[in-house]
Amino acid sequence: MARASDNRHKLLVTSVAWVVALAIFFPILWTVLTSFKTEGAAVAIPPQFLFFDWTTQNYAEVWARTDYLRHFTNSVVISVGSSLLGLFIAIPAAWSLAFSPTRRTRGVLMWMLSTKMLPAVGVLVPIYLLFKSAGLLDTRTALVIVLMLSNLPIMVWMLFTYFKEIPRDILEAARMDGATPGRELLYILAPMALPGIASTLLLNVILAWNESFWTLNLTAASTGPLTAFIASFSAPEGLFYAKLSAASTLAIAPIVVLGWLSQKQLVRGLTFGAVK
Repeated sequence: MARASDNRHKLLVTSVAWVVALAIFFPILWTVLTSFKTEGAAVAIPPQFLFFDWTTQNYAEVWARTDYLRHFTNSVVISVGSSLLGLFIAIPAAWSLAFSPTRRTRGVLMWMLSTKMLPAVGVLVPIYLLFKSAGLLDTRTALVIVLMLSNLPIMVWMLFTYFKEIPRDILEAARMDGATPGRELLYILAPMALPGIASTLLLNVILAWNESFWTLNLTAASTGPLTAFIASFSAPEGLFYAKLSAASTLAIAPIVVLGWLSQKQLVRGLTFGAVK
């Protein structure tokens, strides 16, 4: 009886997981299918799921109308650059909070997390004016700085959690052997926490890649990433859903492939230290 009950429980959990996964995946599938429809079929009522005249004309028009490779390059530079710069700051910050705690450590962590609760539009004007005076509007540098600062609290929190799982005795032994803080970080802490560091990097690349608020407000034509590339397909005449879907598919395809290829590393890093 107990075994039968366990099997039913596993079946229920698996079924619920599949339903949730399909619900999350369906909008992506619908976007991809719509990208192969004509504009008339894209807005047809009732919706046409599989039985429609497939066409690649939308992709041809999107490719001819815009410089996709330039937007793609901007997205890579901005997302990877902001994530690497964030790691450069977050690793020593998390190391200090994890291994040299004070009575204010928890308050500092909560304050950092509270900054994520501030609506981005609330600081848009001062940041816009600051970058304008510095000559950084419509530059990759501006987006690298803003996205790094925006995601830095998440990076510090994640790395702090990973570092807390590393036995303090190992670092103390290294210090007794004469290891400097730099060598301690580079040769001891970083290799031991590599899964956590990798997952933090991957997650922040994804967050930066999908960012749209700052990219649409701080860039124009020359340095716009793929989120700006998608927005360029809205027109005063209305939304052309088939072309917009084709642009969206081209924009999300690289990050979806990256997530698929790195899913094992991402899951391993997110569960780092969960089981002892």
